[in-house]
Amino acid sequence: MSHPPNAVRRPQAGVAWHIPLLLLSALMAVTGLVSVVGLVIDPREIVGAPAWAKPLKFSISFLLYALTLSWLIGQVRSARRLAWWLGTAAAVAVVVEMVIIVGAVVADTTSHFNVTSPFSTTLWGIMAISIVVVWLATLVVAVLLFRVRGGDPARSTAIRAGVVIGLTGLALGFLMTGPTAAQLDDWHGISGAHTVGAGDGGPGLFLLGWSTVAGDLRVPHFVGMHALQLLPISAILLEAVARRVPGLQSPRVRCRVLRVLAALYAAILSVLTLQALAGQSVVHPSPEVLVGSVALVLLAALSILVIVVRSAEPDRGVPSPASVALPAPGGAS
Repeated sequence: MSHPPNAVRRPQAGVAWHIPLLLLSALMAVTGLVSVVGLVIDPREIVGAPAWAKPLKFSISFLLYALTLSWLIGQVRSARRLAWWLGTAAAVAVVVEMVIIVGAVVADTTSHFNVTSPFSTTLWGIMAISIVVVWLATLVVAVLLFRVRGGDPARSTAIRAGVVIGLTGLALGFLMTGPTAAQLDDWHGISGAHTVGAGDGGPGLFLLGWSTVAGDLRVPHFVGMHALQLLPISAILLEAVARRVPGLQSPRVRCRVLRVLAALYAAILSVLTLQALAGQSVVHPSPEVLVGSVALVLLAALSILVIVVRSAEPDRGVPSPASVALPAPGGAS
């Protein structure tokens, strides 16, 4: 199926890029730089955080998302025109989201959860629709990626698991959008919160703002959605390590390792979500959470060790085609 003119170009063999999303990533880089300047020269705070911290965080996050989705769309083998339009719709939705976020900073108000006036409520509704568009576009691209057959099994596992966990992380953002009991009891036009067990704007980690005294739903939201980058990067690193570790030279062995890493990632995401909902700060885990997390990591490490040791000899009978290709290490992820 043909593409819209100039929609996709191939700067290197095996890697295709969605051009509107690449343009979005460039725009987010510029917005990030503007936000850094704002942090330096603008002393204002909004809801207890530096005014330009939110545009900076969202710029970085959307830059990574745009690069990743641009690359993922290049891996689609069927319904490629549909994938192109989905990527373009996601790019437009992100631009709308960022215009509102930056506009709110300029107006010295908060963009999120703000229903203090009909205008603010409308903007908050538009932001909600924009994120739903981004989520649905990513979901359909994920379905198209699951239809891709053949290729390196480790790479395919990294892509598919990364998208599924990333979608879960994005969806966790909707847990923040309902009004809290405290907000309903003392209404000031703010409906929703990042923090569980305390009000937004309290003590938090530098720049990230994650609460250091209560649960914070931004933690699992952030960790989950960036599986889109971290799991494919893990596949790249495993390929690099395989040059020195014979037990990892087989794509099927690397696939098993990636499955363990994906399971660990999903388990840690579950722990972080439950921790946030329980009102517990990520930097002050309970003994149960700490012990459980360490046990998960040790179990995953032991499983990987067993897989590698039992597969010390390369599986020479398994080819490594590249119908689902990753960029070389150092490329965009």
